[in-house]
Amino acid sequence: TSVNQISSVIPDRFTLTQNYPNPFNPSTQIEFKISQSASTILKVYNELGQEVATLVNEHLAPGSYNVHFVADGLSSGVYFYRLTSGTHTESKRMLLLK
Repeated sequence: TSVNQISSVIPDRFTLTQNYPNPFNPSTQIEFKISQSASTILKVYNELGQEVATLVNEHLAPGSYNVHFVADGLSSGVYFYRLTSGTHTESKRMLLLK
């Protein structure tokens, strides 16, 4: 996985977009925007709520970001990804089809 800043323009709000493509096999892109500099964590969980991957765990500046997630070693099914940055948290669902 890697996190790339795609824009340094300061967004006006915290946003987590739906991954693309969805369903995916074996990789997908997750984009998010943060409006304030903050400790930022993006994790992936299985249907049982068990953490399966940490994609981002660092202090990020305001901007738009794109994370490439490769699900090698994971089985087909529904997964959830959760972004926490400062006091904001949002989750989305994604589907891995092999």
